[in-house]
Amino acid sequence: MFTGLIEAVGELAEVAAAGSGFRIRIRAPLPGELRVGESLAVNGVCLTVTGAGGGTVDADIGPETARVTTLGQLEAGNPVNLERSMPADGRFGGHFVQGHVDGVGRVEQIREDGDAHWLTVSFDEPLAPYFIEKGSIAVDGVSLTVFDCGRRSFTVSVIPHTAGATTLGPMQPGARVNLETDMLARYVDRAVAHHLRRR
Repeated sequence: MFTGLIEAVGELAEVAAAGSGFRIRIRAPLPGELRVGESLAVNGVCLTVTGAGGGTVDADIGPETARVTTLGQLEAGNPVNLERSMPADGRFGGHFVQGHVDGVGRVEQIREDGDAHWLTVSFDEPLAPYFIEKGSIAVDGVSLTVFDCGRRSFTVSVIPHTAGATTLGPMQPGARVNLETDMLARYVDRAVAHHLRRR
């Protein structure tokens, strides 16, 4: 379980083919605190640490993960958002984030608003039921609040701190981003659908 509060921005040092997937190595300030087998969210995708030390952390990306997230398009030099899994006694500061991506969105527009800026992100229409005005969304692992929610797009506000502490600051229109909708919305949708089928 994660919170969507990014701890560090790492740099992808290496991408290598591994079977039908990939093995990645990330330069980051966190590796000394990580152990093999622990979970690490990379751009919002929960991965298992396969190696850590010497200022780097390794993880494998399976073929399905490469197919349904943006991780399959990563290249050496790309920055990535990193968050360790939340300890059971940790303080909860964002929202419930599982690291299970629901879909890939596209940054359509970036609009400045004082020292903050707005990102308009498009998504596939089947995800629409899981977005609500002022609800939660994880964009590349960053916990944000949904505004201007439509059938195919939503807008989020990125404050200066978030812009400087994550990959959302330098993001440009056309960028593809991992989206994880609010877990509670998915449970409600499933429960309602099940109830209607029984009637």
